[in-house]
Amino acid sequence: MEALSGTAQSPGGQANLRKGSSLQQYPKHQEAPRLYCITHRQLFCQSSKRPKSHQMVPVEKAAEEFKELLQTLLKPLQNKKEKINTSKSICERTLTYIQMQTDNAEQQVKKEFGKLHQFLLKEEKIALQNLKQEKKKKCQAMKGRMKKITEEMAVLSRTIEEIQQLLREEDDIRFLRKFPEMEKRAKRTTPVPVEACPVVNIEYSIGSHQYQVWKKMLTVVSTAPVTLDPYTAHPYLLLSKELTSVSHTMERQQPPLDRPERFDPCLCVLGREGYTSGKHLWEVVVGQKTEWDLGLARGSINRKEAIDLNPENGSWIIALRNGNQYRAATKTWRHLDLREKPRKIRVCLDYEGGKVSFYNADSMSHIYTFTDRFYEKLYPYFSPGHICEGRNAEPLKICPRKVTIQEN
Repeated sequence: MEALSGTAQSPGGQANLRKGSSLQQYPKHQEAPRLYCITHRQLFCQSSKRPKSHQMVPVEKAAEEFKELLQTLLKPLQNKKEKINTSKSICERTLTYIQMQTDNAEQQVKKEFGKLHQFLLKEEKIALQNLKQEKKKKCQAMKGRMKKITEEMAVLSRTIEEIQQLLREEDDIRFLRKFPEMEKRAKRTTPVPVEACPVVNIEYSIGSHQYQVWKKMLTVVSTAPVTLDPYTAHPYLLLSKELTSVSHTMERQQPPLDRPERFDPCLCVLGREGYTSGKHLWEVVVGQKTEWDLGLARGSINRKEAIDLNPENGSWIIALRNGNQYRAATKTWRHLDLREKPRKIRVCLDYEGGKVSFYNADSMSHIYTFTDRFYEKLYPYFSPGHICEGRNAEPLKICPRKVTIQEN
């Protein structure tokens, strides 16, 4: 193909190639071109004058060699097109996943806020009913008091009227005969004392009641201390909508677009929030599972290769294998002899103290403690293990934590 290399064609050559008819190109000779100039990329007929410096080859040979050249140029373009189609397909599937993911998230948000709305509407109804009952009670008490005052006023008015009538008596003997009884009645009649009105406690109905409802709301809100990061999840892990449980499935769950933070081939997922200080704990229900891994991992842990889980490689975990074999993932895994099979594991991190501890959350019996020094962010680590012949299908579930209000 070296013979076909040369400089760009001249404007005249471009015009000749566009015409495509030998009569139009060479009206003088009235014959079809038989030769092709490699140097200037032009067609010539046999009768045409041509410089000796031009590199001429038969039209058939030039066409054959240029077809081979185009064929070699076509292959990379086809490969590029195939890659673009693959990328487009991945983008389309990812778009579908994003839409599905956000739709699920929207439903979950509506569900969670629906719980709060229902709770608040119920509490509002109770508060209004209590206020209505208190109003009725206080109004009845006030009406009773007003009735008593009216009766006392009637008695007092009659007594005053009779005293005034007696004072107008001109017969002294008749006056003196009636005076003792009238004196007793005047002394016996006393005005009703003014008492505090039984008003409604508005401060409790508005201010204190809000505080009590807020405290009660903590029993409605889910307060899981750790949530899972779906971007780190192995493609065949299924996460709950609340991002608080994980299980292994036989179908791909995560989008096909690979991400640097996603674990593959390791069947695991990290917590969304990492820790660089402080003390933290969370509890995980392991139930009757036959295989699982729990603990913490460095943010820089290798996510794209199968690695040995141990502190040197950036993980501090304990594991269950074959239903009854508990191990601490040290450099050479250490067997753990547990008196009872835990149904719930508590994981505790003391970052400054350099400790990762594990407990049976039901009995609070100690299982194992790693002692180390931490220099980077640590993330909760979860692996539900593989499903094997229908076994170990249960998910790992992060337990919600009861939140209390500390009052000064």
